[in-house]
Amino acid sequence: MPNARPANPLPTGHSAHNYHPLPVVIAAADGAWMTDIDGRRHLDMLAGYSALNFGHGHPRLIAAARDQLERLTLTSRAFHHDRFGDFCEQLAELCGMEMVLPMNTGAEAVETAVKTARKWGYRVKGVKPDKARIVVAAGNFHGRTTTIVGFSTDETARADHGPYAPGFDIVPYGDVAALEAALTDDTVAVLLEPIQGEAGVVVPPSGYLAGVRELTRSRGVLFICDEIQSGLGRTGRTFACEHEAVVPDMFVLGKALGGGVVPVSAVVSSAEILGVHRPGEHGSTFGGNPLACAVALEVIAMLRTGEYQERAAELGEHLHRELASLTGAGAVQAVRGRGLWAGVDIAPVHGTGREISERLLDRRVLVKDTHGSTIRLAPPLVISKEDLDWGLEQLRSVLVG
Repeated sequence: MPNARPANPLPTGHSAHNYHPLPVVIAAADGAWMTDIDGRRHLDMLAGYSALNFGHGHPRLIAAARDQLERLTLTSRAFHHDRFGDFCEQLAELCGMEMVLPMNTGAEAVETAVKTARKWGYRVKGVKPDKARIVVAAGNFHGRTTTIVGFSTDETARADHGPYAPGFDIVPYGDVAALEAALTDDTVAVLLEPIQGEAGVVVPPSGYLAGVRELTRSRGVLFICDEIQSGLGRTGRTFACEHEAVVPDMFVLGKALGGGVVPVSAVVSSAEILGVHRPGEHGSTFGGNPLACAVALEVIAMLRTGEYQERAAELGEHLHRELASLTGAGAVQAVRGRGLWAGVDIAPVHGTGREISERLLDRRVLVKDTHGSTIRLAPPLVISKEDLDWGLEQLRSVLVG
């Protein structure tokens, strides 16, 4: 059996208690492994909720950041800088779109998408002032700003932050008929995660995304795909919506776009849609800064090879095959996911998701729980098959001995 966790004090004395981290303090990391302050190595099976798709300290990303750090880190958007144009052009090309509006965090990008959809609704679709509506799905997680939690169905995230912004209609996830019933002449957009991450890696029924795409196109409504967690290689494709050959009107990107080095997010769309913005109407001091652009450009270059998407697809098949065997053994009630991404519902007899996460920590495997009985697995795409198998063997040992 692995050694018990050291009883070191945790660095929480002056921190607001808005997170409940596992009791481990990380000091260094490389690839798919993290080392704590006592020198114990842990296999990272969470990858920063997909922010670390390319692992910790990837040499190409560190080199890109180091080179840029020595030249220029910030201009604000008051001036042009020499990385901005290439970043916008290459990200637009990766997405098959025309324009990019860069921000920093995922929540900022979602807020940007909401503002863009409303402005498009007023200026292009002709919706009357302050009447625009956006349809979202139950179980969503798009961030934690007051606007976003206002249309969350997770009471832990939502409670005590009101009053909330109006203009959002919530429908069941995966139900095209319910979505259609919610559309009105004032609906400007449908905002969805192609796979719901925080909800437990929930994959919609086959044909759902294609049905949403057909419906929104026929009704003159924008389809916004929040690919902050699901995009940039995680599911075995560059974007999760590609599994149904769907091209939305707008991508919302973040997390892995910054390579686990700096926060980078963006809204990517057509010139007609993003062209509604004019100087002074929306912005960010750090959005599209030189350091962010340099790292993101390297991320884009790495994705262009297709090797990371292929790796996620191949290892993902292996991951889900192994997890299915745990379901057959009765240790797991259900497994959902795609590529190197899985939500695992633990049979209650074995403990809560938090308890399983802590037992795995004792075995030097790092995962995280959500919604009581579920743990999420999202290892870096660079993980070796041998390390992945070792991590899965620790899970098997925790659940079935």
